[in-house]
Amino acid sequence: MTYLRWGLKLFLILIVGGFLHYTLPNHDVVRIVDAYERRVDFTANNRIFWAKPDSGAPETDSRDVRFIDAVRTNGREIVYRNEDTNWGWPPYFKFNASDLNAQAKDLVSSSNDPQWVIVRHYGWRSNWLSVFPNMTSLRATDTPNPTIIPWFNIGFFVVLGIIFFRIWRWWSRFEEEKIEPVVDEIAISWGRENVRPNTFLGRIGKGFDWIRGKKSA
Repeated sequence: MTYLRWGLKLFLILIVGGFLHYTLPNHDVVRIVDAYERRVDFTANNRIFWAKPDSGAPETDSRDVRFIDAVRTNGREIVYRNEDTNWGWPPYFKFNASDLNAQAKDLVSSSNDPQWVIVRHYGWRSNWLSVFPNMTSLRATDTPNPTIIPWFNIGFFVVLGIIFFRIWRWWSRFEEEKIEPVVDEIAISWGRENVRPNTFLGRIGKGFDWIRGKKSA
């Protein structure tokens, strides 16, 4: 039973952790090499990882999607999609995919004269699922090793910690004031009525009766 409880806890942690890792923003330092559009066919396996069409466009099984090819500082390639999130989830309220594509084209550079760019994005890259992280913003930087402080993530986890602490405090008070007295009453009643007086539970029940009598005296 202990293994089952720990297994369920671990599964819950993985689900919540994966959700947060996919949704919260991350930053990369890259060199942009291309920005373009191509037709993408969606399947039941990967549709959930793609945003909805641009505002005003119909929902279809395929559509043109903007992509931005880049190379990281370690030389590894990375491909981003550039889709509006509109009013949907995640709540980035991104409506400027076209402008972002133009900015990316303006920052294209070669390995001989690299222009490094800080890319903010969310999501994962998976070759076998054909999913790509969604770029939400970019800005040029003069160095391949800039200092990036994830203020949004820091603030998010601080607020989340405060919320969980308040819930824990509320639940502790609720358990102490509402649940424990009821459980004690049931335990005392069960020990007095269903257990012989000379047994351990019977003595506990008699002891609680004595304490309650002393308090009410």
